[in-house]
Amino acid sequence: MTAAAIGYKIRERRKERGITQAALASELGISASYLNLIEANKRAVGGRLATRLAAALGLEVGELTGITEQRLRDDLHELAADPVLGHIDLESNYADQIIARNPNWARLILALYRAYLDSNQALSLLNDRLNQDPWLQATMHTILTRITSLRSISEILVSDGTIDPPQRNRFETMLHNESTRLTDTTQELVAHFEEQNNLDPSLAAAEQVDDFIIGERNYFPAVEEAGLQLRRELERLDRSNIDAALVKYLEEKFAIRIRTSAYDQSPDALWHNQSYFDKDNRVLCFLANAPPTTRRFQTMRVAAQLSFEDTLNSLVADPRLTTDAARARARGALASYMAGAALFPYTPFLEDAQTQHYDIEILRQKYEAGFEQICHRLTTLRAPGAEGVPFAFLRVDPSGHISKRFPLFGLSLPRFGHACPLWPVFSAFQTPGRVVRELGEFHNGNRFLMIARTVTKRAATFRAQPVMFSVMLACEVLYADRTIYAEGIDLRAPGAAVPVGSTCRQCQRLDCQHRQEPPITSGRGAAQAG
Repeated sequence: MTAAAIGYKIRERRKERGITQAALASELGISASYLNLIEANKRAVGGRLATRLAAALGLEVGELTGITEQRLRDDLHELAADPVLGHIDLESNYADQIIARNPNWARLILALYRAYLDSNQALSLLNDRLNQDPWLQATMHTILTRITSLRSISEILVSDGTIDPPQRNRFETMLHNESTRLTDTTQELVAHFEEQNNLDPSLAAAEQVDDFIIGERNYFPAVEEAGLQLRRELERLDRSNIDAALVKYLEEKFAIRIRTSAYDQSPDALWHNQSYFDKDNRVLCFLANAPPTTRRFQTMRVAAQLSFEDTLNSLVADPRLTTDAARARARGALASYMAGAALFPYTPFLEDAQTQHYDIEILRQKYEAGFEQICHRLTTLRAPGAEGVPFAFLRVDPSGHISKRFPLFGLSLPRFGHACPLWPVFSAFQTPGRVVRELGEFHNGNRFLMIARTVTKRAATFRAQPVMFSVMLACEVLYADRTIYAEGIDLRAPGAAVPVGSTCRQCQRLDCQHRQEPPITSGRGAAQAG
């Protein structure tokens, strides 16, 4: 959240509680004039003062440091960037005022917008099915044919009064049979849509899970503790070989066998991350070409899900997760988190990361892990009093589709559109397998060190294409020199940074050659860009 929104919130909250500036300043141990500067957005709030202010006003500290409402602000700005709303002249500071004065109204606006996106997605899926699904096309043709037949038979029965009884009986039988077939075909059509709707992931569910994880700063103490317990149980079985311990643990405790096979095109074999878990037959199956890092992580993930089902169910009972789809999605995300906590225990992993200056390649070797697995774990090092470098995380595919995101204060990551094409998460596709680094500077002067690298999942068959993603970590320039990726970069030099934005619709750099759309902060800015 900007300083402006923080100032509004403090003033509004103080007035709401009937506290004078002088009284609040006295309680905080500061002068009334200094408090006035804070409320006028001319002084920042942080550290112990933020803690005392929050306690005096009955707020969470995150509401004054800006972490809580930064997400609301970013989402409102991105909502405004939707081309559907391009005809409305908007001033960016109005979003700050809405959030500060009544954040629930901001949440209401976002909830309505997400419902609109969900409806649009459903309509698009329906349109695609009607136009491209061969089964649907054949079914609709059958329905129309049967309706035509029914109409013809009905017209004969109605118009021809000379039909003898045996002939009429034959036509009535035909009418009955065609009606029955039409009913059966229609029921099959309805059942098909119901089944497909159950399989389609909900956009709203993904949004809720994002809010849930970001709201907890991607740190869950209960999951960390569960991961540590699981690690201890495995070490009791075999301290020297975690893979052997996992196999033994699943067999002895849950009667689950692990097997390896070639690619199976059976509809029951849902190959996610080169593996699938057959709950009914108690088998965890891996493709023969799955790397050891994938096998280890997915096996640990299944062990975590089965061992701490109650813990996961308790966490996903959070009121921010309002649907079964959202809770299922959150449960899967937390199971992956727990697997990471077990494979990369918090304290030793943090110490190794700091000692190696966050060199992901060295951490990969030490923990025998994949690049993305290490990046995920680095974003969860948020334990109070033992925090690592705060990292943002982004994963995209070659089309630009964003499949995973965890933003930072001051660095918004798009939800509803593509990110800035100048970010290294995209240029990494040009040099697969190599780490790309970039010091990016936004139009407001904020600088972030960004690193990215591609990760590829091997193809299962000759005809299949390898699945490739690009994974990016980013940290504020304040923390950059704690990482190996800042070596050789003059972090303060004017020409060291690449001018970047968030999305074209939110970026004010009108002279950017990569701009695809005008900014949407005011009508005048849009006119200049056009």
